[in-house]
Amino acid sequence: MKDCPKVVEQILQALRDARTVCIVGHVRPDGDCIGSQLGLAFALENAGHEVTVWNEDSVPPKLRFLDPDRRFRKPASGQHFDAVVATDCAAFERLGRAGAQIGDRGVFINIDHHASNTKYADLNWVSPREPSTGELIFDLCHWAGWKITKPIANCLFTAVSTDTGSFQYPSTTPDTLQTAAELVDRGADLGHICQEVYQSYPLTRIKLLRHVYNTFRLTHGEQTAYFWLRQRDYTRAGAATDEAEGLIDHIRSIEGVVVAIVFEEMGEELTRVSWRSKSGAVNVAGLAEQFGGGGHKAAAGARITGRPLGVQRRVLSAVKRALASVR
Repeated sequence: MKDCPKVVEQILQALRDARTVCIVGHVRPDGDCIGSQLGLAFALENAGHEVTVWNEDSVPPKLRFLDPDRRFRKPASGQHFDAVVATDCAAFERLGRAGAQIGDRGVFINIDHHASNTKYADLNWVSPREPSTGELIFDLCHWAGWKITKPIANCLFTAVSTDTGSFQYPSTTPDTLQTAAELVDRGADLGHICQEVYQSYPLTRIKLLRHVYNTFRLTHGEQTAYFWLRQRDYTRAGAATDEAEGLIDHIRSIEGVVVAIVFEEMGEELTRVSWRSKSGAVNVAGLAEQFGGGGHKAAAGARITGRPLGVQRRVLSAVKRALASVR
């Protein structure tokens, strides 16, 4: 087992001293965010703490099986917390409205694995070596001496699995696989998790996927693939925005494609851009940072202001330069 970092010792002491704890995550939460939040919440509740879990956006339908008792709830206005923990969130702004709900607090703790993390809290445990925040929460439980129950194992396995592309991304390490094995040994229901997360999609998402296949484009010698998702596309499919999670992987998997991009319309002059890279030589976190975003070498995002076609031109030009630099 890894040695316990000093900042984790400080985090554990702060949590021991806290009676009430609020756990928050980023807007549009994914599997790592939800799994990390709930895994930590269950562990703290088992240790006798009063825990509130909340995000600006609701739990995506495919992840609700992790939270059968609907623990996610908005705190009362002005509610005090002895400690607040932000998990899987690289910047305070990414908390969205949740940030305004946690102003009356004691210690503020930030647990994350994004290299772009701005270290915005009182205690910041940021470890980009780990491919998921779920792996950090697993280590935290070990160092705290908290028993990993079946619900915790399900949450953390989901977190680790989803942020590694079901262990397919190059960020996956031997420690990651060891963590996954230990979580299965401690009760994670592999079959049920895979059924819920990877093998159970609503028809509306399949309609979005049809849109992807009908409209994606290739450029830069077919090394870059991209598509747009506009509000009208969601309306035509009858789909919610969270159903777009993972669609980028369908164009990322095209042979010869190095960088995949999704442009998502957020407003008349605001576009959410997501990048994925299949080459260690193309760091999409660096691309995202050029536009005020961030993330990982192989997966990153940003929200960019400007006319849609102008945003597309700027982003594609940046990708073209990145591809040319590695030839």
